[in-house]
Amino acid sequence: MSDPRRPLRVMQSFGAPRVTTNPYITMLDEALAATDGIEHVRFSWREALLGRYDVFHWHWPEVKLHGSSAVSSVGKYALTGLLALRHGLSRRIAVVRTVHNLDLPDDNAARLWLLRRIDRQADHRIVLNETTPLPAGTAQTVILHGHYRDWYGVQPRAERLRGRLGTFGGVRRYKGVSGFVDAYADAVARDPEISMIVGGKASSAELAEDLRTRVADLPNVVLELEFLSDAELVQLVTGSELIVLAYRFMHNSGSVLAALSLDRPVLVPRNAPNEALAAEVGPEWVQMYDGEVDADALLEALRAVRAITGDRPDLSRREWDDAGAAHAAAYREALRARLARVRPRGRAVEA
Repeated sequence: MSDPRRPLRVMQSFGAPRVTTNPYITMLDEALAATDGIEHVRFSWREALLGRYDVFHWHWPEVKLHGSSAVSSVGKYALTGLLALRHGLSRRIAVVRTVHNLDLPDDNAARLWLLRRIDRQADHRIVLNETTPLPAGTAQTVILHGHYRDWYGVQPRAERLRGRLGTFGGVRRYKGVSGFVDAYADAVARDPEISMIVGGKASSAELAEDLRTRVADLPNVVLELEFLSDAELVQLVTGSELIVLAYRFMHNSGSVLAALSLDRPVLVPRNAPNEALAAEVGPEWVQMYDGEVDADALLEALRAVRAITGDRPDLSRREWDDAGAAHAAAYREALRARLARVRPRGRAVEA
């Protein structure tokens, strides 16, 4: 068994954060670096394949499978396959997986096969909310997604505009921005005082053009279809009266927490994770709709949030200091299981 007094050497699947890195990863990187009991190691292919570490922690393994060209992607696939082989053969390296998404991405058969293999190797899974469904017996730890109050706290805020509906983040079809635009078209016909702003880089030129066409004849609409800096994101969110995230499917959403961290209420689809979040932070801050978002949902949510009397939602369970210590405990549990040759039961992904 490992010496409990020795810091665990833990390699993450992410490298040094950059300006465009998901803030969740950047803040986790900082929290782990400040946590006693672990030696925090950022990813490099050389260290991952040849170096010494006790625990490997996967985040979004699918990003390791794609390069900037077809040749690069083949090379990345081969390297990821070798890494999975090393983890599968080792009796002294524990594998931890954070369940960011419930389903596999849309990809080819070879990549999906490798992603399933990586998933099966997990000795322990970290889930970001208490409603993530995993098979019975799966070794897991709930570590709630941390807030963004400190991250965005240095940025100046905008004056909130009455009736402003905002949405932000990478614009992809599954995020339902087109449906939001259609709902706004009906809503603004009933209430011409409302307005709409969309911020974030579109995933394709076709989607961007489709959105421009949809809003061409609509009043009070601003499209900013480009990557938003932190300062621009804070201006968009705090300038809005309500943030609308009309995702077709939502499980773990950093955008929801970003809006709440900036003290703006959200409108989101009704599901188990969002019901739990509403109970945690205050139901007035998490408005929900059933089915597809429509004009009634937008206008009813606006009326509801105007009755909010508190200054901010309760995010006290989402401190990053707590997250660092909780990750360290999960890593030790995973290593104990690996050294005892206890294999995980069940899979987080069956698709």
